[in-house]
Amino acid sequence: MGGTIDRVGVVGLGQMGAGIAEVFARSGLAVVGIEPTEDALDRGRGHLQRSTDRAVQRNRLSAEDQQAMLDRITFTTSMADAKDCGLVIEAVPEILDLKRAIFGELDRVCDQATILATNTSSLSVTQIAVATGRQSRVVGMHFFNPAPVMKLVEVVRTVVTDPDVVSDVVALAGRLGKTTVSITDRAGFVANALLFGYLNRAVTLHESGYVSRDDLDAAMDLGAGYPMGALALLDLIGLDTSYEILETLYARSRDRLHAPAPMLGHMVTAGLLGRKSGRGFYSYEAPGSGVVVADQGASSTSSRTTPDLEAAHDVRRVAVVGSGRRADALVATFAAAYDVRRLSEHDLDQWGRDPLPAALAELQSCDLVVDVGDDTLIAAQGRFGTFDGLAPHAVLATASRTHPVTECGAATSTGRPASVVGLHVHPAVRRGRLVEIVRGVDTSDATVATARGVARRLSAHVLVCGDRAGQVVHALLVPLLNDAVRMVEEGYASADDVDAAMRLGCGFPRGPIEMIDELGLDAVLGVQRALHRERGEPGLAPALMLERLVTAGRLGGRWGRGIRERPAG
Repeated sequence: MGGTIDRVGVVGLGQMGAGIAEVFARSGLAVVGIEPTEDALDRGRGHLQRSTDRAVQRNRLSAEDQQAMLDRITFTTSMADAKDCGLVIEAVPEILDLKRAIFGELDRVCDQATILATNTSSLSVTQIAVATGRQSRVVGMHFFNPAPVMKLVEVVRTVVTDPDVVSDVVALAGRLGKTTVSITDRAGFVANALLFGYLNRAVTLHESGYVSRDDLDAAMDLGAGYPMGALALLDLIGLDTSYEILETLYARSRDRLHAPAPMLGHMVTAGLLGRKSGRGFYSYEAPGSGVVVADQGASSTSSRTTPDLEAAHDVRRVAVVGSGRRADALVATFAAAYDVRRLSEHDLDQWGRDPLPAALAELQSCDLVVDVGDDTLIAAQGRFGTFDGLAPHAVLATASRTHPVTECGAATSTGRPASVVGLHVHPAVRRGRLVEIVRGVDTSDATVATARGVARRLSAHVLVCGDRAGQVVHALLVPLLNDAVRMVEEGYASADDVDAAMRLGCGFPRGPIEMIDELGLDAVLGVQRALHRERGEPGLAPALMLERLVTAGRLGGRWGRGIRERPAG
């Protein structure tokens, strides 16, 4: 039937509903747009007019096609006008009783063959469907904002949805030029379940004072390659909408990581809703504007970092200790700005020999030593104990994402922990490079200043943070990846569907499963274990599938096979 539906109804013409109506009308379907009052209808017309005007201005739509498209839409305050539609979709606020009332009325006035769809992003489709006498013809059809631009539609079936209904809706979405993922009725479906857990963790990290607003958003932009920082994205979605979605997710999943961060609730209570109110985590020129204006929240360093009080030591020669591709990448990065030496972990075993091997003798003249060796705490502590033999001014850095800087420093002699720091150089993405500097309990201001100087010479954005597992980027990124693996493990969605949902629904440059295969399953597992150990939250426990794949030697695409089956090489 999806190929024969030529008339659709849209109940609710807010920003989301108007976008859905535009998508249908652009594809040649007749649309009945429904709002309860004339004032609401006028606002809906305004949304459509402004959206299509922008498309005309950007040469994505001709003036003639715009008018023809608008002529296909009938605006009405009567639900009965949807009686002859092949499909009716509601796009009203995420209030279960409101949606159930609408579905009850649609069930009464629409033909029995009409498919009833909900655009809910978090509520149970099943709980909405039971308000009708046609539960087998009720389905979720979740578009993403802005609907005319975003290519994904999540098609959500309940335990009683007729398979032919799902097929018809998938076919209709295909006519609209959309990509679909077909899933069962579960909290948050795919995209929102992954996205809002990540956004909530970002608010918690910022609320704790661990990282400033600007540093957090820069970290996810430059460190993860996301199209927008987490706090800026919350402002775009709307803090009230985000809070409601998180409350629904928490009520359905009982995962404490979905319990809305207190800061989010306080901001909603204070009317700081994001772009829609003109102020959220950022301040905007006016309500509805996306233009950010300067405010007091714009500090570029964490509130827990101390300004550099002592002059940085001039770094001329850098040593990278370790093997593997992370060490290779660091050598290549530093070589553009410094005289670089490369040693393996095994080279250090010869420390103390007489005469000292040439490679180790050169190490003694280095101003910065970056350890990228075997990523176990005991091995790292052994190497840092060896580094005691270096020049007193040398800065000792760990690139580990899992064990504390403080414990590496403790393995050195008295007075040496002050020169130990965490240094994480992320690959350069489209808008620049990020360097995370991690200060341990004893790290001195002079050491941090020296690390800052190194980052500046690498033309990187500098983020200084405290001594926690995963720092900022991986503390936010890796739990999302772990949750994605769990979805695949539980058979809820395929690896391809998870990746498509996050790329097409959220604008991520790579899907979570693609990213895990790129980072290495063992590296992701190591960070997830460290986060779970540090925080003790059940929701941070590593996915069993991730544990078993690493045990089986399935480390990712670069090593032959990862989560997806692929032949070696």
